[in-house]
Amino acid sequence: MDVFRAIVQLLGGLAMFLYGIEIMGDGLKNSSGAALKRVLEKVTGNIFLGVLTGTLVTAVIQSSTATIVLTVALIGAGVLNLKQAVSIVLGANIGTTITAQIVRLMDIEAGDNLILVLCKPDTLAPIALVIGIVLIMFVKKSSAKTVADIFIGFGILFIGLMNMSSSVEPLTETAAFRNILAGLDNSWLGLLFGIVSTVIVQSSSAMVGMIQAMASGGAPISFSMVYPIIMGINIGTCVTTAMVCSVGTSKDAKRAGVVHIVFNVVGTVLFMIVMSILEANNVFGAEFWAKHSDSGDIANFQTLFNLITAICLLPFTGLLVNISKLVVKDDQVSQPKYAQLYTLDEKLYISPAMALAETTKAVAAMGSLAADNFKLGCQMLQQYDESRVAEIDEAEENLDQFADKADRFLIGLSKNIESDFDDRQLDMLMQTVPNFERIGDYATNFVELAKQLKKEEASFSGVAKKELALLACAVNEILANTVEAFRNDDNEAAKKIEPLEETIDDMVLFLRDRHTKRLKSGDCAISSGLIFMEALTYMERASDQCSSIAVMMLGRSDDAILLNHYDYLRDLHTGNDAAYRAEKQRRREQYITPLKNLK
Repeated sequence: MDVFRAIVQLLGGLAMFLYGIEIMGDGLKNSSGAALKRVLEKVTGNIFLGVLTGTLVTAVIQSSTATIVLTVALIGAGVLNLKQAVSIVLGANIGTTITAQIVRLMDIEAGDNLILVLCKPDTLAPIALVIGIVLIMFVKKSSAKTVADIFIGFGILFIGLMNMSSSVEPLTETAAFRNILAGLDNSWLGLLFGIVSTVIVQSSSAMVGMIQAMASGGAPISFSMVYPIIMGINIGTCVTTAMVCSVGTSKDAKRAGVVHIVFNVVGTVLFMIVMSILEANNVFGAEFWAKHSDSGDIANFQTLFNLITAICLLPFTGLLVNISKLVVKDDQVSQPKYAQLYTLDEKLYISPAMALAETTKAVAAMGSLAADNFKLGCQMLQQYDESRVAEIDEAEENLDQFADKADRFLIGLSKNIESDFDDRQLDMLMQTVPNFERIGDYATNFVELAKQLKKEEASFSGVAKKELALLACAVNEILANTVEAFRNDDNEAAKKIEPLEETIDDMVLFLRDRHTKRLKSGDCAISSGLIFMEALTYMERASDQCSSIAVMMLGRSDDAILLNHYDYLRDLHTGNDAAYRAEKQRRREQYITPLKNLK
């Protein structure tokens, strides 16, 4: 019965350890998301910088698999190339060893030293939990929640470790447990055990932590038993990475997963050969190989194994890339025409801040495509061109497909958002996507109007064409300015959208009045006149979409705007804002005055 309870306690401790890593990692990712994004985006062709980046990022988010998955997503988004990704992968294996170095705190001999007493897990864990709970219960800022997650995850992690460690002692007294450990004294069985157990648990940090806890709990684990298990654990973690990297990713993303596997397999094979030779010849003495390892020995070996392997393979990054290209061959299929619209990858959910940044880039590309398509549609009203119809329809189809994909991506991402700022950014993106989609729709509306003119053998008068051209110029400018403000996250530029939008509204009112008079006087045919009026409506709506995007941008940092768009716009239109009045006057002189002088 005691053995059964010990096994349950061991598994329960492992579960708490895994959960603690998960909570702490999520807290670290959410609190450092923006910094994480900046670090990864600054990786250059310098492989040493890439290794350092991979090490630091993995140390922060406490998972080499998460770092590699994030790297794979960034390859798909075009932020990183394969060579940069390879160096990050090499660094990720080094960074994952930080968890084992934290776990070694279990073996600290504190004595009467207060600082060391505080560093002991049985002291540190409850302190971390108390701090986390206090932050959750008494600090209402959203940023406190992410910090609390770090402390609570840290506390749960160590409680899990202590549970695993305390469960080992009853097990060591059983013949079955001793027989299992005796079997693992065979290097190749130890390697296999490390691989299989890590595939099951899907966390190399958890497996190393469990071995450390067993060692701290008194299990007779010798160094000759430890080193093959550690190397097996490093291969086992590749399986999870391979599965993640193989699903719905680009060729280079799959190659990054291959590099991770090759790196660990080659490193393990070389180390196993060297270590077996050293052990067979009793290098360092028989006592070195037979002595019981503590958690510090295990942590140090894991760190040395990954560090030495990375140093040895660093000069061969080009060869690793070539091997990955042999394994994952290029397709003969051409790249999509609008590649920037195909960069969203759910693997980016690992880092919400980075996912939002990449979505913003993709939506900006969507806005550029919509603006370009709108301009082509305006040209169709001036002169119908059958060769342009397919181009406009293809762009519109791509916009619609991206809008559907972006909506699904953002809805999924919303479950991972923690901070208020990220939540507002997400809300803005979810409302910007349909606005850009509608702007793209107007291009196909213009094509239909142009076809109708051709079918009825009708045309606009010379003055009407000039009027539409000037209005189209204003609308194309507001579209370009909106996309640029959105792409650069420029609130000052966004403030200049509304004066131009109101000027466009005034232009449309003026043109409707003037065109109505032409219809009454018989200077314009009814059929072309109705088409002219419909074209005015689409142009006005396109500028309205730009206004909505700009207001949503400004609302992220201003609750008064966010909570009531209409009041904000009404106050602007009353003319109390001097900067707004000046910009509107400039726009009127640019567009209204020439419009009135058209003949």
